[in-house]
Amino acid sequence: MFRTGCDGENIMKWLEIIKLRSAGKDNRLLEELLLSVKKFNQSGLVETKTFRHAALESDWSIHLRWESEQPEQNGSSLGLRLAKALEEFGLIDHSIWLEKEK
Repeated sequence: MFRTGCDGENIMKWLEIIKLRSAGKDNRLLEELLLSVKKFNQSGLVETKTFRHAALESDWSIHLRWESEQPEQNGSSLGLRLAKALEEFGLIDHSIWLEKEK
């Protein structure tokens, strides 16, 4: 979905989702890393949220909500770095979603 920014450019809303299926090793370090996600501050980043699967304690989902002129089709630099760091803990699924206009 687009909105117009203060200088007339179109702003697109998009969501970056990084899912982790953890192998269960060193959960303390993993949880510290996931808690640090809330501290990220990058231009265009509107909100960060971390979720744990209701039935599988080793499955996590990190949602980065963005507003920018153009979505990063392969992921933001922040999302790519985070996904790379999380690879140490298990399998990663990294995807980008565009907000659909009403």
